[in-house]
Amino acid sequence: MKKPHTILLKTGITVLGWTVALLLFFPILWTVLTSFKTEVDAIAFPPSFLPTQWTLENYFEVQERSEYFTHFLNSVAISVGSTVLGMLLAIPAAWSMAFQPNRATRHVLMWMLSTKMMPAVGALVPIFLIFKTAGLLDTLFGVTLILVIANLPIMVWMLYTYFKEIPADILEAARMDGATTLKELFYVLLPMSLPGVASTMLLNIILAWNEAFWTLSLTAIKAAPLSAFIASYSSPQGLFWAKLSAASTLAIAPILVLGWMSQKQLVRGLTFGAVK
Repeated sequence: MKKPHTILLKTGITVLGWTVALLLFFPILWTVLTSFKTEVDAIAFPPSFLPTQWTLENYFEVQERSEYFTHFLNSVAISVGSTVLGMLLAIPAAWSMAFQPNRATRHVLMWMLSTKMMPAVGALVPIFLIFKTAGLLDTLFGVTLILVIANLPIMVWMLYTYFKEIPADILEAARMDGATTLKELFYVLLPMSLPGVASTMLLNIILAWNEAFWTLSLTAIKAAPLSAFIASYSSPQGLFWAKLSAASTLAIAPILVLGWMSQKQLVRGLTFGAVK
């Protein structure tokens, strides 16, 4: 029989966990509920939690005004494209650093991590000029390329951490059996680190989907993703909260569904190697 203080402690931790989760989820819930309100209800004070009059008018107006599906397809192309291209670069880089290290490996890893500490706005002007000269402004390839550059350090670091948990003896045994480097990589290393690879891909998709600074700075119409779609509802006339909430709900719904469906895989990958 469990001791009373043990049960009390577990109950307290559970309540605390649910409280924190609800607090974090509350802004999303409020946005969803506001999207079903009229503009009058959305700006009413004191605000009402539930709509006094439920309506889908905001969603129809958002679709007519902004062509949601065009922005949605751009977001899918950018997030998936940057993830695939980034993984093609990150996997060999992480493999070489994990299993073929040299004196510069640690310095290179720290340098890559340090690039994430620099504010993105510090590199905006030169990148904008380079993209303008190369004709990459407002193109899907241009936005995909900049997101690969922005997220590559995180991808390399995550994969490096996962690869380090795999015994090098297994790869040496594969080489002794005649496996080439590519076969060693694809038939031995990747299957063993699949949870880590999957979580890295999922995290990069989420980061690319939520990216706002570069997508707003380097796109206009043709390659504008959902972040630009949301920003278009901020106008000199003011903020239309109900329509802005509807646009935000449409923008975050796909990534919320993806996160919900893949949460077990994501958690498994993020904790890969934490417990032996």
